[in-house]
Amino acid sequence: MSNVILILLCCSLCLMGCATSSQVQSTNMVPASISGAYHEVHKGETLWRIAQIYGLDVMDIVRANNLSDATKINPGQRLVIPGTESQLAVATGITKSYEKESFSWPLEGEIISFFNQERYGVQNKGIDIRVREGDVIAASRSGRVVFCSDEIKGLGKVIIIDHFDGFSTIYARNSQNLVNAADTVKQNQVIARAGSTGRGTEPYLHFEIREGHKSQNPLYYLP
Repeated sequence: MSNVILILLCCSLCLMGCATSSQVQSTNMVPASISGAYHEVHKGETLWRIAQIYGLDVMDIVRANNLSDATKINPGQRLVIPGTESQLAVATGITKSYEKESFSWPLEGEIISFFNQERYGVQNKGIDIRVREGDVIAASRSGRVVFCSDEIKGLGKVIIIDHFDGFSTIYARNSQNLVNAADTVKQNQVIARAGSTGRGTEPYLHFEIREGHKSQNPLYYLP
């Protein structure tokens, strides 16, 4: 990732906000005009893994199933897969390939601000997870640390990991960064300790998943 891209990414990070209201999951009504096979969701599957196995973008499935307000999918739920004739099996285990590796939660905690919620006139570009000061933060996927800073305005200590396939993850408001730029990390490796650096006083982790420069709803990707 070039220095110019990193500068642009960091500038966009400074515009992120947070909110504390709840988010409601909607039921999906499939439009009659959408044709395709149905995929029954099994435990451990995510929208991202399902999209990968069918060769689609996550948003293709979201739009086809009217999941614009959905934050998760549930075992037993049936999703129409546009342009597909038969259901395929989705592997939920982790493989050695970065491109096949699923995302995992950076830590456990209550989500206090969801994707695209607004506060102070700006939208949250990820999710905010309530933590205790000093909780360990793990890499969501394997990759290389491409940015590590002790101070980004509003976000405090920040780590950005490139996952080699167009995706990156962002971990902000850390009390301590435990990796350095150019370090290679494995999935679930501890990379930081949670805290309250940056905007506000309540300890929470700000977590983002990006495809290129475009922010994604992390709950479409996390199991």
